[in-house]
Amino acid sequence: MTVETFSARDSDPKRPSPWGWIAGLGLALLLWGIAYSQLVPISERLVSLLPVDRSSHFGQALAFFFYDTPKVILLLTLIVFAMGIVRSYFSPEKTRAALAGKGEGPANVMAAGLGVLTPFCSCSAVPLFIGFVSAGIPLGVTFSFLIAAPMVNEVALGLLFGLVGWQVALTYLGFGLGVAIVAGWVIGRLRLEGWLQDWVKDIQTVGSVAIPDEQLTFVDRIKLGIDAVRDIVGRVWMWIIAGIAVGGLIHGYVPADLMVRVMGADAWWSVPAAVVMGIPMYTNAAGVIPIVEALLEKGAALGTTLAFMMSVIALSLPEMIILRKVLTMRLIAVFIGVVGTGILAVGFLFNMLFG
Repeated sequence: MTVETFSARDSDPKRPSPWGWIAGLGLALLLWGIAYSQLVPISERLVSLLPVDRSSHFGQALAFFFYDTPKVILLLTLIVFAMGIVRSYFSPEKTRAALAGKGEGPANVMAAGLGVLTPFCSCSAVPLFIGFVSAGIPLGVTFSFLIAAPMVNEVALGLLFGLVGWQVALTYLGFGLGVAIVAGWVIGRLRLEGWLQDWVKDIQTVGSVAIPDEQLTFVDRIKLGIDAVRDIVGRVWMWIIAGIAVGGLIHGYVPADLMVRVMGADAWWSVPAAVVMGIPMYTNAAGVIPIVEALLEKGAALGTTLAFMMSVIALSLPEMIILRKVLTMRLIAVFIGVVGTGILAVGFLFNMLFG
């Protein structure tokens, strides 16, 4: 929407009162909160209505799908709407200037720190990543957030502390943040913004047009948020469903015994094998830690197990499927290569330090 359109609207003496829009927004947020709070009982109810054993592989996969699909779409809708409003106050140029003023390194540190405070699984972190990218935040900085959000959070650290002690939890925090910061910095230095999908670059171009604050009413900003939801969510919802469907099937059918045998092997290839095995899976940090505990109890090496954990939550196949709508295959390959290298280093170092 152009500046002229907003100027004409603001000069219209018949412009409707904003209170109806504000009330509608409040009602929408209330309904969003109710829907989000009922995801678990609704998903379980849906499974119970089907002729499927809840404890079976297929029942677990269905419960996973019925829960995560609306969760991710709800998060995507809310975050994209909020980012649409925020973009009306701060142009991408101002955002870039603020981050540039702190330097690429500090900006990556800030983004990774935000990720630590955001206890999302990988596919839930993608909506905020899309919002950052579409708002013009530097690509490397957004990747620092995308890596840190699922891989390092207070839930994961608390469970690791209770499982293997504060030394390992603190070391994991340091290495996890290190991977997120360094990987994001490296990707940023490669200057790969041209490898974004064309529609994302178009959003950035449109968003870069300076719109004076005084020409926009609050209703205008709400409408910008709605437009952002219609555009972005309308483009990626099918990829979200496809990605979570893959994750649900693998979540229900992955052979646990095979993982234990491979990650318990005392060989150099156990770490890369664990990373490769973890990529097709999908869960969040809290969900994968019970698996980590079981693997450690059966004799798997600590570094190998944590490398598996990091690959599950930072390089999951469903995440890559969703990102495919935003990133080209070349950029996804770079992301996997840089992050995978960091995870391999963490696995080998943990095996050396705690083996």
